[in-house]
Amino acid sequence: MNKRELLLRIKLCSGIGLKGESLVYEWINQCEISSLSIETLCAKICHLLSENHLRTQNFKIDFLSSSLDKLIKINQQQNWISILDDSYPQQLKEIYLPPIILFYAGDINLLTKNAMLGVVGSRKCSKYAVSAMKKAITSKVTDYFVIVSGLAAGVDTLGHQITLANQGKTIAVLGTGLNRYYPYSNQRLQQQLMADQLVLSEYGLDDGPKKFHFVERNRIIAGLSQKLLVVEAREKSGSLITASLALRENREVLAIPGNIDSYFSTGANELIAAGGQPCLDERDLLGRVVI
Repeated sequence: MNKRELLLRIKLCSGIGLKGESLVYEWINQCEISSLSIETLCAKICHLLSENHLRTQNFKIDFLSSSLDKLIKINQQQNWISILDDSYPQQLKEIYLPPIILFYAGDINLLTKNAMLGVVGSRKCSKYAVSAMKKAITSKVTDYFVIVSGLAAGVDTLGHQITLANQGKTIAVLGTGLNRYYPYSNQRLQQQLMADQLVLSEYGLDDGPKKFHFVERNRIIAGLSQKLLVVEAREKSGSLITASLALRENREVLAIPGNIDSYFSTGANELIAAGGQPCLDERDLLGRVVI
């Protein structure tokens, strides 16, 4: 088994988690594994996990199971890259707990673009958010940035749609496998992005939505983006988690100011009050690159 195949097996195996995946990636970077049997690999990985106070029982059972072999065969039919590949973006490799595998549909070359703008916000955005986003995410912005978002309802969907309307490029990062649609109302949009843009997921082809998936997905959006735009985020929302992750990775975070009486703008306004940069129009996103 080569290193790429091992990472795919680890990604699809249950009972290990992101920290365990990262430990395995660091381990195989320092040793040669091609001559090791699958049983020996399992024993060495279990030892590694135990040394770092992680549980191994469920992982050991699944790693050696025939059901995992079948799952791997199914997922090998889709496109995927590993963290070991040249096409894997450097800015994502440098984050805390980077995804070891990315499944994708669409134009993988979009990952090589230098400038990416993440867009996150409320799933129930107001008319104000719509007008503010159209003012900020102009054709100049989409000419310069690839727009990265999560294909969720509300702000995410609008970010992708505005980009398409401006004939720009956009990347959607899912909290499900590529065979699933969440929300289902975005099925047609997701299919369009898979055909003409780029859709990414670190989950198996048929994996459905789970709450922790979306927190994990947020770190990928933050990691890919040089800048992150927050629109109508509630207090303690997933959007603020993404902003926090982006700040930790030294990304520039901007927020569109909202009505101080609006429940949906509390988080974005607090982000600005804490020192985040307000975004009033395209100039705040483009800065010196405005032509």
